[in-house]
Amino acid sequence: MKVEFWWIGKTAFSYLDEGMAIYEKRLGHYLPFASVVLPDVKNAGTMPPDQLKQKEGELVISRLKKEDLLVLLDERGRQMTSVEFAGFIEQKRQLSSKRMVFLVGGAWGFSEEVYQRADFKIALSKMTFSHQMVRLFFLEQLYRAMTILRGESYHNE
Repeated sequence: MKVEFWWIGKTAFSYLDEGMAIYEKRLGHYLPFASVVLPDVKNAGTMPPDQLKQKEGELVISRLKKEDLLVLLDERGRQMTSVEFAGFIEQKRQLSSKRMVFLVGGAWGFSEEVYQRADFKIALSKMTFSHQMVRLFFLEQLYRAMTILRGESYHNE
C-alpha cells in the first residue's frame, strides 16, 4: 500500500521544510511514500473560515479515490503511543486499499464533508500545534513507526 501525506499550501518556514525533507527521504527506504502539497484556495485570505474550510474540503474530496483510506490528523482524533501508531500502520497496510492518505487540514480544520469521508481520525497530542508544524511532527512519527515495525533502534522504550 502506498502512503501519502497531504496538506494544503506551501510550508512557510524553511526550517520546517528542511526537517520534513529529512524524514521524507528516510521514509523512502521503508514504504512507497509521497508528500502531496495541495494548492492554496484562491482568495483564501478574504474568505470567512467556514467558506474556506468548504473550499479546501472540495479540493481534498476531488483528489481522493473511492478506495482510498483517509486518515485525518485531527485534535479530536484517537490518541496513540508511537508503538500503537506503528501497529495501526501495520494493520491498515494489510487492507485491500491501494493508498492510505494522511491529511492535515488548513488553519481552520476540516469541512463536514471531509469528516464524513474520513475512515479514521488521529490526534498527535492533546495540545494544539500549528497546521504547519504538524507536518514535521507527523513525518517524524511515521518514520518512527516504520523503525518500530522493523525492530530498529531509533525508538527507545
